Amino acid sequence: MTLFERVHGWRATRRPGYVALVTALAAGISGALWAQQPPASQPPPSQPSSVELRITGEPGTPPRLAVPDLIALSPDKETLEAATLIGQVLWDDLNYEREFYMIPRDTYRSIPSPKSLGDVSFARWRELGSDGLVLGTVQKVADGIRVELRLFNVRAQQHTFGREYIGSVANPRLYAHTMADEIHDSQRSLKGVARTKLTFSSDRNRDPVANTVERRDVKEIYIADYDGANPRRITINRNLNITPNWSPDGRSIAYTSYRRTLPDVLISNIFVGTLEEPTKGIGQNFLPVFSPDGRQLAFMSTRDGNSEIYIANRDGSDLRRLTDNPAIDSTPTWSPTGTQVAFTSDRSGTPQIYVVGVDGTGLRRLTFESYADRATWSPAPYNEIAFASRTGPGFDIKILSLADGLVRQITFGEGTNESPAWSPNGRHMAFMSTRAGRSQIFTVDRDGRNIRQITHDGNNFTPNWSR
Repeated sequence: MTLFERVHGWRATRRPGYVALVTALAAGISGALWAQQPPASQPPPSQPSSVELRITGEPGTPPRLAVPDLIALSPDKETLEAATLIGQVLWDDLNYEREFYMIPRDTYRSIPSPKSLGDVSFARWRELGSDGLVLGTVQKVADGIRVELRLFNVRAQQHTFGREYIGSVANPRLYAHTMADEIHDSQRSLKGVARTKLTFSSDRNRDPVANTVERRDVKEIYIADYDGANPRRITINRNLNITPNWSPDGRSIAYTSYRRTLPDVLISNIFVGTLEEPTKGIGQNFLPVFSPDGRQLAFMSTRDGNSEIYIANRDGSDLRRLTDNPAIDSTPTWSPTGTQVAFTSDRSGTPQIYVVGVDGTGLRRLTFESYADRATWSPAPYNEIAFASRTGPGFDIKILSLADGLVRQITFGEGTNESPAWSPNGRHMAFMSTRAGRSQIFTVDRDGRNIRQITHDGNNFTPNWSR
Protein backbone atom coordinates (compact mmCIF):
# COMPACT_ATOMS: atom_id res chain seq x y z
CA MET A 1 0.00 0.00 0.00
CA THR A 2 1.39 3.38 -0.95
CA LEU A 3 1.81 6.36 1.35
CA PHE A 4 -0.89 8.08 -0.71
CA GLU A 5 -3.38 5.32 0.05
CA ARG A 6 -2.54 5.21 3.75
CA VAL A 7 -2.74 8.97 4.22
CA HIS A 8 -6.03 9.38 2.47
CA GLY A 9 -7.84 6.17 3.32
CA TRP A 10 -7.77 4.77 -0.19
CA ARG A 11 -6.99 1.30 -1.42
CA ALA A 12 -6.34 0.29 -5.01
CA THR A 13 -7.86 -2.84 -6.47
CA ARG A 14 -7.26 -4.05 -10.00
CA ARG A 15 -10.04 -4.82 -12.40
CA PRO A 16 -9.91 -5.25 -16.21
CA GLY A 17 -8.35 -2.16 -17.71
CA TYR A 18 -8.78 0.05 -14.68
CA VAL A 19 -7.81 0.76 -11.10
CA ALA A 20 -10.64 1.57 -8.70
CA LEU A 21 -9.82 3.66 -5.66
CA VAL A 22 -12.54 3.44 -3.06
CA THR A 23 -12.57 5.67 -0.02
CA ALA A 24 -14.69 6.85 2.84
CA LEU A 25 -12.53 9.74 4.02
CA ALA A 26 -10.22 10.82 1.21
CA ALA A 27 -10.00 14.35 2.59
CA GLY A 28 -8.66 13.41 6.01
CA ILE A 29 -5.30 12.29 7.33
CA SER A 30 -6.82 9.13 8.69
CA GLY A 31 -9.71 6.89 7.90
CA ALA A 32 -10.78 3.32 7.56
CA LEU A 33 -9.75 1.40 4.48
CA TRP A 34 -12.46 -0.47 2.68
CA ALA A 35 -12.08 -2.32 -0.59
CA GLN A 36 -13.33 -5.46 -2.25
CA GLN A 37 -10.21 -7.61 -2.43
CA PRO A 38 -9.85 -10.90 -4.34
CA PRO A 39 -9.20 -14.02 -2.25
CA ALA A 40 -5.55 -14.45 -1.31
CA SER A 41 -5.45 -17.81 -3.08
CA GLN A 42 -6.73 -16.42 -6.37
CA PRO A 43 -3.95 -16.65 -8.98
CA PRO A 44 -3.10 -13.69 -11.21
CA PRO A 45 -4.62 -13.78 -14.70
CA SER A 46 -2.56 -15.59 -17.29
CA GLN A 47 -3.09 -12.80 -19.82
CA PRO A 48 -3.03 -9.03 -19.29
CA SER A 49 -6.49 -7.56 -18.86
CA SER A 50 -5.73 -4.66 -21.18
CA VAL A 51 -3.17 -3.68 -23.75
CA GLU A 52 -1.01 -0.76 -22.66
CA LEU A 53 1.14 0.78 -25.41
CA ARG A 54 3.87 3.35 -25.10
CA ILE A 55 3.56 6.71 -26.80
CA THR A 56 6.68 8.00 -28.51
CA GLY A 57 7.69 11.32 -30.00
CA GLU A 58 9.81 12.20 -32.99
CA PRO A 59 13.24 10.53 -32.98
CA GLY A 60 15.40 12.08 -30.27
CA THR A 61 12.57 14.08 -28.71
CA PRO A 62 10.25 13.32 -25.79
CA PRO A 63 6.58 12.55 -26.45
CA ARG A 64 4.37 15.64 -26.63
CA LEU A 65 1.35 15.43 -24.33
CA ALA A 66 -1.81 17.51 -24.04
CA VAL A 67 -3.98 17.49 -20.91
CA PRO A 68 -7.16 19.59 -21.20
CA ASP A 69 -9.75 20.05 -18.46
CA LEU A 70 -11.76 16.95 -17.70
CA ILE A 71 -15.33 16.63 -18.91
CA ALA A 72 -17.92 17.23 -16.18
CA LEU A 73 -20.73 14.72 -16.65
CA SER A 74 -22.67 16.23 -13.73
CA PRO A 75 -23.68 19.92 -13.83
CA ASP A 76 -23.15 20.73 -10.13
CA LYS A 77 -20.48 23.22 -9.03
CA GLU A 78 -18.30 20.68 -7.18
CA THR A 79 -18.02 18.44 -10.22
CA LEU A 80 -17.28 21.33 -12.57
CA GLU A 81 -14.54 22.62 -10.27
CA ALA A 82 -13.06 19.13 -9.84
CA ALA A 83 -12.92 18.65 -13.61
CA THR A 84 -10.88 21.82 -14.04
CA LEU A 85 -8.58 21.25 -11.08
CA ILE A 86 -7.74 17.63 -11.94
CA GLY A 87 -6.69 18.64 -15.44
CA GLN A 88 -4.49 21.45 -14.18
CA VAL A 89 -2.78 19.37 -11.48
CA LEU A 90 -2.27 16.40 -13.81
CA TRP A 91 -0.54 18.68 -16.35
CA ASP A 92 1.74 20.01 -13.60
CA ASP A 93 2.51 16.53 -12.24
CA LEU A 94 3.45 15.19 -15.67
CA ASN A 95 5.53 18.27 -16.40
CA TYR A 96 7.45 17.94 -13.14
CA GLU A 97 9.49 14.87 -14.14
CA ARG A 98 10.43 16.34 -17.56
CA GLU A 99 9.79 13.02 -19.31
CA PHE A 100 7.28 14.60 -21.69
CA TYR A 101 7.01 17.86 -23.56
CA MET A 102 3.79 19.27 -22.12
CA ILE A 103 1.86 21.30 -24.67
CA PRO A 104 0.79 24.57 -22.98
CA ARG A 105 -2.84 24.53 -21.96
CA ASP A 106 -3.61 27.96 -23.37
CA THR A 107 -3.08 26.56 -26.89
CA TYR A 108 -6.06 24.18 -26.56
CA ARG A 109 -8.65 26.91 -27.14
CA SER A 110 -8.77 26.32 -30.89
CA ILE A 111 -9.97 22.74 -30.38
CA PRO A 112 -13.66 22.16 -29.57
CA SER A 113 -14.20 20.75 -26.07
CA PRO A 114 -15.25 17.09 -26.28
CA LYS A 115 -18.57 15.97 -24.80
CA SER A 116 -17.43 12.43 -24.01
CA LEU A 117 -14.39 10.16 -24.14
CA GLY A 118 -15.59 8.92 -27.50
CA ASP A 119 -15.63 12.43 -28.93
CA VAL A 120 -11.96 12.97 -29.75
CA SER A 121 -10.85 15.19 -32.62
CA PHE A 122 -7.57 13.40 -33.31
CA ALA A 123 -6.82 15.44 -36.42
CA ARG A 124 -7.07 18.73 -34.53
CA TRP A 125 -4.86 17.47 -31.69
CA ARG A 126 -2.33 16.21 -34.22
CA GLU A 127 -2.27 19.64 -35.86
CA LEU A 128 -1.31 21.00 -32.44
CA GLY A 129 1.66 18.63 -32.44
CA SER A 130 0.35 16.24 -29.82
CA ASP A 131 1.64 12.65 -29.68
CA GLY A 132 -0.49 11.78 -26.67
CA LEU A 133 -3.70 13.13 -25.19
CA VAL A 134 -5.08 12.62 -21.69
CA LEU A 135 -8.85 12.99 -21.54
CA GLY A 136 -11.06 12.35 -18.57
CA THR A 137 -14.53 12.61 -17.14
CA VAL A 138 -15.85 13.42 -13.68
CA GLN A 139 -19.29 12.29 -12.59
CA LYS A 140 -21.10 12.53 -9.27
CA VAL A 141 -22.03 9.12 -7.82
CA ALA A 142 -23.51 7.93 -4.53
CA ASP A 143 -20.09 7.47 -2.90
CA GLY A 144 -18.66 10.81 -4.13
CA ILE A 145 -17.31 11.08 -7.66
CA ARG A 146 -16.14 8.75 -10.39
CA VAL A 147 -13.10 9.94 -12.31
CA GLU A 148 -12.22 8.17 -15.55
CA LEU A 149 -8.97 9.05 -17.31
CA ARG A 150 -7.65 7.77 -20.61
CA LEU A 151 -4.37 8.25 -22.44
CA PHE A 152 -4.78 8.28 -26.23
CA ASN A 153 -2.15 7.74 -28.88
CA VAL A 154 -3.02 10.61 -31.21
CA ARG A 155 -1.11 9.27 -34.18
CA ALA A 156 -2.66 5.80 -33.94
CA GLN A 157 -6.02 7.31 -32.90
CA GLN A 158 -6.48 4.75 -30.17
CA HIS A 159 -6.86 4.48 -26.42
CA THR A 160 -3.68 3.00 -24.96
CA PHE A 161 -4.07 3.35 -21.20
CA GLY A 162 -6.97 3.94 -18.82
CA ARG A 163 -7.79 4.23 -15.15
CA GLU A 164 -10.95 4.78 -13.14
CA TYR A 165 -11.05 6.17 -9.60
CA ILE A 166 -14.02 6.34 -7.25
CA GLY A 167 -13.90 8.33 -4.04
CA SER A 168 -14.50 11.60 -2.27
CA VAL A 169 -14.74 14.93 -4.05
CA ALA A 170 -13.07 16.66 -1.09
CA ASN A 171 -9.55 16.54 -2.57
CA PRO A 172 -9.60 16.21 -6.37
CA ARG A 173 -5.81 16.61 -6.55
CA LEU A 174 -5.41 13.00 -5.42
CA TYR A 175 -6.88 11.65 -8.64
CA ALA A 176 -4.43 13.70 -10.69
CA HIS A 177 -1.44 12.63 -8.57
CA THR A 178 -2.38 8.98 -8.94
CA MET A 179 -2.85 9.14 -12.70
CA ALA A 180 0.44 10.99 -13.13
CA ASP A 181 2.35 8.29 -11.28
CA GLU A 182 0.53 5.59 -13.30
CA ILE A 183 1.42 7.28 -16.60
CA HIS A 184 5.06 7.75 -15.65
CA ASP A 185 5.25 4.09 -14.64
CA SER A 186 3.53 2.68 -17.72
CA GLN A 187 5.00 5.03 -20.32
CA ARG A 188 8.48 5.80 -18.99
CA SER A 189 9.19 3.02 -16.43
CA LEU A 190 9.66 5.77 -13.87
CA LYS A 191 8.57 5.89 -10.26
CA GLY A 192 7.12 9.39 -10.01
CA VAL A 193 6.77 11.51 -6.90
CA ALA A 194 3.27 12.94 -7.33
CA ARG A 195 1.88 10.92 -4.40
CA THR A 196 4.84 11.54 -2.10
CA LYS A 197 4.84 13.96 0.84
CA LEU A 198 7.16 16.57 2.28
CA THR A 199 7.59 17.23 5.97
CA PHE A 200 9.17 20.37 7.38
CA SER A 201 9.27 22.66 10.40
CA SER A 202 7.35 25.95 10.26
CA ASP A 203 6.61 29.00 12.39
CA ARG A 204 3.51 29.88 10.35
CA ASN A 205 1.25 29.54 13.41
CA ARG A 206 2.80 32.71 14.85
CA ASP A 207 2.11 31.48 18.38
CA PRO A 208 4.56 32.32 21.17
CA VAL A 209 6.49 29.47 22.75
CA ALA A 210 4.74 28.41 25.96
CA ASN A 211 6.28 29.04 29.41
CA THR A 212 9.00 31.45 28.31
CA VAL A 213 9.58 35.11 29.12
CA GLU A 214 11.28 35.87 25.82
CA ARG A 215 8.94 36.15 22.85
CA ARG A 216 9.76 33.36 20.40
CA ASP A 217 7.47 31.86 17.80
CA VAL A 218 6.81 28.15 18.00
CA LYS A 219 7.95 25.80 15.28
CA GLU A 220 5.65 22.92 14.51
CA ILE A 221 6.03 19.93 12.19
CA TYR A 222 3.93 19.98 9.03
CA ILE A 223 3.37 17.65 6.12
CA ALA A 224 2.23 18.62 2.60
CA ASP A 225 1.94 17.20 -0.88
CA TYR A 226 5.18 17.20 -2.86
CA ASP A 227 4.06 20.45 -4.53
CA GLY A 228 3.18 22.16 -1.24
CA ALA A 229 -0.59 21.71 -1.46
CA ASN A 230 -2.72 20.39 1.41
CA PRO A 231 -0.42 21.38 4.30
CA ARG A 232 -1.32 19.71 7.60
CA ARG A 233 0.05 20.39 11.07
CA ILE A 234 1.36 17.30 12.89
CA THR A 235 2.60 18.66 16.25
CA ILE A 236 0.58 20.93 18.52
CA ASN A 237 2.60 21.57 21.68
CA ARG A 238 3.58 25.26 21.41
CA ASN A 239 7.30 24.59 21.52
CA LEU A 240 10.20 24.17 19.12
CA ASN A 241 9.76 21.08 16.96
CA ILE A 242 12.38 20.82 14.25
CA THR A 243 14.37 18.56 11.86
CA PRO A 244 11.63 16.05 10.91
CA ASN A 245 12.54 12.79 9.19
CA TRP A 246 10.15 10.30 7.55
CA SER A 247 10.19 6.62 8.41
CA PRO A 248 10.68 4.45 5.32
CA ASP A 249 7.08 3.15 5.51
CA GLY A 250 5.71 6.71 5.58
CA ARG A 251 3.75 6.13 8.77
CA SER A 252 5.91 8.01 11.26
CA ILE A 253 8.03 11.13 11.59
CA ALA A 254 11.00 11.42 13.95
CA TYR A 255 11.97 14.94 15.01
CA THR A 256 13.72 17.06 17.62
CA SER A 257 11.41 18.62 20.22
CA TYR A 258 11.99 21.12 23.02
CA ARG A 259 8.65 20.42 24.68
CA ARG A 260 10.47 19.59 27.94
CA THR A 261 12.89 22.53 27.64
CA LEU A 262 15.89 20.41 26.59
CA PRO A 263 15.94 18.92 23.09
CA ASP A 264 14.88 15.30 22.76
CA VAL A 265 13.98 12.89 19.97
CA LEU A 266 10.31 12.05 19.49
CA ILE A 267 8.52 9.87 16.95
CA SER A 268 4.95 10.67 15.94
CA ASN A 269 2.78 8.10 14.18
CA ILE A 270 0.75 10.42 11.98
CA PHE A 271 -2.07 7.93 11.44
CA VAL A 272 -2.95 6.78 14.96
CA GLY A 273 -1.52 9.71 16.92
CA THR A 274 0.86 7.74 19.13
CA LEU A 275 4.10 9.29 20.40
CA GLU A 276 7.35 7.42 21.05
CA GLU A 277 10.30 8.72 23.09
CA PRO A 278 13.30 6.57 22.13
CA THR A 279 15.98 8.75 23.77
CA LYS A 280 13.98 9.01 27.02
CA GLY A 281 15.24 12.46 27.99
CA ILE A 282 18.80 11.34 28.69
CA GLY A 283 21.13 14.17 27.70
CA GLN A 284 20.32 16.46 24.80
CA ASN A 285 19.34 14.66 21.61
CA PHE A 286 18.97 16.09 18.12
CA LEU A 287 18.64 15.35 14.41
CA PRO A 288 17.13 11.85 14.26
CA VAL A 289 17.20 9.92 10.97
CA PHE A 290 15.67 6.52 10.30
CA SER A 291 17.78 3.70 8.89
CA PRO A 292 16.69 2.44 5.44
CA ASP A 293 14.80 -0.48 7.00
CA GLY A 294 13.17 1.76 9.62
CA ARG A 295 14.37 -0.35 12.54
CA GLN A 296 17.06 2.01 13.81
CA LEU A 297 17.73 5.69 14.39
CA ALA A 298 20.96 7.62 14.09
CA PHE A 299 21.05 10.89 16.03
CA MET A 300 23.30 13.43 17.70
CA SER A 301 23.52 13.42 21.50
CA THR A 302 25.47 15.07 24.32
CA ARG A 303 24.61 12.34 26.85
CA ASP A 304 28.28 11.54 27.44
CA GLY A 305 29.32 15.19 27.66
CA ASN A 306 30.28 15.80 24.03
CA SER A 307 28.32 16.00 20.81
CA GLU A 308 28.58 12.56 19.19
CA ILE A 309 26.65 10.35 16.76
CA TYR A 310 24.70 7.44 18.27
CA ILE A 311 22.72 4.57 16.82
CA ALA A 312 19.84 2.82 18.57
CA ASN A 313 16.87 0.66 17.77
CA ARG A 314 13.70 2.58 17.12
CA ASP A 315 12.52 1.96 20.69
CA GLY A 316 15.84 3.22 22.10
CA SER A 317 17.28 -0.21 22.91
CA ASP A 318 20.74 -1.41 21.86
CA LEU A 319 22.18 2.12 22.08
CA ARG A 320 25.74 2.46 20.87
CA ARG A 321 28.07 5.38 20.32
CA LEU A 322 29.29 5.60 16.73
CA THR A 323 31.81 8.47 17.00
CA ASP A 324 34.28 9.30 19.77
CA ASN A 325 36.17 12.53 19.23
CA PRO A 326 36.55 15.83 21.12
CA ALA A 327 35.11 17.60 18.09
CA ILE A 328 31.42 18.28 17.46
CA ASP A 329 29.84 15.50 15.40
CA SER A 330 26.30 16.11 14.11
CA THR A 331 23.70 15.74 11.30
CA PRO A 332 23.94 12.03 10.46
CA THR A 333 22.56 10.48 7.26
CA TRP A 334 22.37 6.77 6.38
CA SER A 335 23.70 5.15 3.22
CA PRO A 336 21.00 3.39 1.14
CA THR A 337 22.43 0.02 2.22
CA GLY A 338 22.32 0.92 5.91
CA THR A 339 25.99 -0.03 6.32
CA GLN A 340 27.44 3.49 6.61
CA VAL A 341 26.59 6.84 8.17
CA ALA A 342 27.81 10.19 6.87
CA PHE A 343 27.91 13.13 9.29
CA THR A 344 29.31 16.60 9.92
CA SER A 345 32.37 17.08 12.11
CA ASP A 346 34.70 19.99 12.84
CA ARG A 347 37.57 17.68 13.82
CA SER A 348 39.66 19.13 10.97
CA GLY A 349 39.10 22.70 12.21
CA THR A 350 36.04 23.57 10.12
CA PRO A 351 32.84 21.54 9.66
CA GLN A 352 33.24 18.91 6.93
CA ILE A 353 31.41 15.76 5.85
CA TYR A 354 32.82 12.40 7.02
CA VAL A 355 31.64 8.83 6.59
CA VAL A 356 32.02 5.79 8.86
CA GLY A 357 30.75 2.23 8.88
CA VAL A 358 27.95 1.40 11.33
CA ASP A 359 30.49 -0.79 13.14
CA GLY A 360 32.69 2.29 13.71
CA THR A 361 35.34 1.35 11.16
CA GLY A 362 36.44 2.94 7.89
CA LEU A 363 36.25 6.58 8.95
CA ARG A 364 37.21 8.98 6.17
CA ARG A 365 36.75 12.61 5.21
CA LEU A 366 34.61 13.31 2.14
CA THR A 367 34.57 17.10 1.66
CA PHE A 368 37.26 19.78 1.55
CA GLU A 369 35.12 22.90 1.52
CA SER A 370 35.48 26.05 3.58
CA TYR A 371 32.44 24.82 5.54
CA ALA A 372 30.19 21.82 4.77
CA ASP A 373 27.11 20.63 6.64
CA ARG A 374 23.73 18.87 6.45
CA ALA A 375 24.72 15.89 4.30
CA THR A 376 21.95 13.77 2.79
CA TRP A 377 22.64 10.49 1.01
CA SER A 378 20.88 9.90 -2.31
CA PRO A 379 18.74 6.80 -2.86
CA ALA A 380 19.97 4.02 -5.12
CA PRO A 381 21.04 3.79 -7.89
CA TYR A 382 22.66 7.19 -7.49
CA ASN A 383 25.70 7.14 -5.25
CA GLU A 384 25.84 10.77 -4.21
CA ILE A 385 25.73 12.97 -1.13
CA ALA A 386 24.18 16.43 -1.23
CA PHE A 387 25.26 19.01 1.34
CA ALA A 388 25.25 22.71 2.16
CA SER A 389 28.55 24.51 1.49
CA ARG A 390 29.53 28.01 2.51
CA THR A 391 30.15 29.97 -0.70
CA GLY A 392 30.24 33.53 0.67
CA PRO A 393 27.99 35.12 3.26
CA GLY A 394 25.54 32.24 2.84
CA PHE A 395 25.39 28.61 1.73
CA ASP A 396 24.72 26.79 -1.52
CA ILE A 397 23.74 23.21 -2.30
CA LYS A 398 26.42 20.95 -3.76
CA ILE A 399 26.45 17.28 -4.73
CA LEU A 400 29.40 14.95 -4.18
CA SER A 401 29.72 11.88 -6.40
CA LEU A 402 31.12 9.09 -4.25
CA ALA A 403 32.19 7.15 -7.34
CA ASP A 404 34.75 9.70 -8.54
CA GLY A 405 34.88 12.40 -5.84
CA LEU A 406 33.65 15.13 -8.19
CA VAL A 407 31.55 17.94 -6.70
CA ARG A 408 29.00 19.95 -8.63
CA GLN A 409 27.11 23.02 -7.44
CA ILE A 410 23.31 23.19 -7.74
CA THR A 411 22.44 26.65 -6.36
CA PHE A 412 24.41 29.83 -6.96
CA GLY A 413 24.20 32.51 -4.33
CA GLU A 414 20.53 33.49 -4.44
CA GLY A 415 19.98 33.88 -0.72
CA THR A 416 21.33 31.14 1.50
CA ASN A 417 20.47 27.56 0.55
CA GLU A 418 20.61 24.75 3.10
CA SER A 419 19.22 21.40 4.32
CA PRO A 420 18.94 19.42 1.07
CA ALA A 421 16.71 16.32 1.06
CA TRP A 422 16.45 13.85 -1.83
CA SER A 423 13.20 12.76 -3.43
CA PRO A 424 12.60 8.97 -3.27
CA ASN A 425 13.50 8.53 -6.94
CA GLY A 426 16.70 10.59 -6.59
CA ARG A 427 15.74 12.97 -9.41
CA HIS A 428 14.94 15.99 -7.21
CA MET A 429 15.85 17.66 -3.95
CA ALA A 430 13.93 19.78 -1.49
CA PHE A 431 15.91 22.46 0.34
CA MET A 432 15.50 25.59 2.43
CA SER A 433 16.32 28.95 0.88
CA THR A 434 16.02 32.64 1.75
CA ARG A 435 15.98 33.70 -1.92
CA ALA A 436 12.35 34.82 -1.57
CA GLY A 437 13.04 36.85 1.59
CA ARG A 438 11.91 34.54 4.36
CA SER A 439 13.08 30.97 4.79
CA GLN A 440 11.01 28.82 2.42
CA ILE A 441 11.07 25.31 1.03
CA PHE A 442 12.00 24.88 -2.63
CA THR A 443 12.54 21.87 -4.87
CA VAL A 444 15.10 21.53 -7.64
CA ASP A 445 16.06 18.80 -10.10
CA ARG A 446 19.37 17.08 -9.50
CA ASP A 447 20.87 18.94 -12.48
CA GLY A 448 20.03 22.32 -10.88
CA ARG A 449 17.07 23.07 -13.15
CA ASN A 450 13.37 23.48 -12.45
CA ILE A 451 13.51 25.34 -9.12
CA ARG A 452 10.04 25.70 -7.57
CA GLN A 453 8.92 27.40 -4.39
CA ILE A 454 6.83 25.01 -2.30
CA THR A 455 5.94 26.97 0.85
CA HIS A 456 4.83 30.59 1.18
CA ASP A 457 3.41 31.08 4.69
CA GLY A 458 5.74 32.01 7.56
CA ASN A 459 9.28 30.64 7.73
CA ASN A 460 9.84 27.00 6.84
CA PHE A 461 12.88 24.85 7.52
CA THR A 462 14.63 21.45 7.18
CA PRO A 463 12.48 19.60 4.65
CA ASN A 464 12.42 15.83 4.31
CA TRP A 465 10.85 13.79 1.51
CA SER A 466 8.78 10.65 2.09
CA ARG A 467 9.80 7.48 0.33
